[in-house]
Amino acid sequence: MSRSLRAMILVLLVASCGGGQGSAPRHLDDACKIVQQRPEYIKAFRKTEKKWGVPVHVQMATIHQESKFISNARTPHKYALGIIPMGRQSSAYGYAQALDGTWDDYKRATGKRFAKRDRIKDASDFMGWYMVNSRSKNGIPLTDTRNQYLAYHEGHTGYARGSYNRKSWLLQVANKVDARADTYQAQLATCNLRR
Repeated sequence: MSRSLRAMILVLLVASCGGGQGSAPRHLDDACKIVQQRPEYIKAFRKTEKKWGVPVHVQMATIHQESKFISNARTPHKYALGIIPMGRQSSAYGYAQALDGTWDDYKRATGKRFAKRDRIKDASDFMGWYMVNSRSKNGIPLTDTRNQYLAYHEGHTGYARGSYNRKSWLLQVANKVDARADTYQAQLATCNLRR
C-alpha cells in the first residue's frame, strides 16, 4: 500500500471517529426539529419527566441556555493581562453545565457512578435531580422555569439568599429562558412525535 493511500485512510479514520461530537442540532428555535434530528433527546427528556416530574420544555429551555445543546460545552478561558491563559471560568461542563462538585453530589445521591455530563440521558437526569432539590429546599414548583433557572444558576443557597436580585443581567436571562420554555411547550404540543 502506498504511503499516500495509508495517510488518506488514517485521516478518514480519525475524521470518522470525531465527526460531529459535541455539535448542536440545527434549528435551536424549534423544539420539534431538535427532537426530530436527535430522537435520543426526547427519550431522555421524557424519562426525566416521568422519574422526577420536570416537564420536557423546562429541561429543554434550561439546556438551551446552558450549552445550546452542545454535549461538551465548557466555560470560556480566563486570561491575565488579556493574553495569558489562566484556566476556565468554572468547572461547568456538558449539556447541563454541571459543576464538578455538584456533579459528584448527584452521582453519590443517585448511585450513578458512571454518569457522564456529555451524555444527554445523564445530563437530563441530573437536571431533574437538581430541580427536585430546588423544589424541596426552596419551594420552587417544577413548572416554574424562571425560578428553577435562577436556582440552577445561583445554587440553592444563593437562590435562598436572593443573590440573583443584584444581577439584572441574570434576571433578563431567566426571563428569556422562561419565554423559550413557553415557546418549546407550544411547539412540542404540535409535533408529530411517537410516544
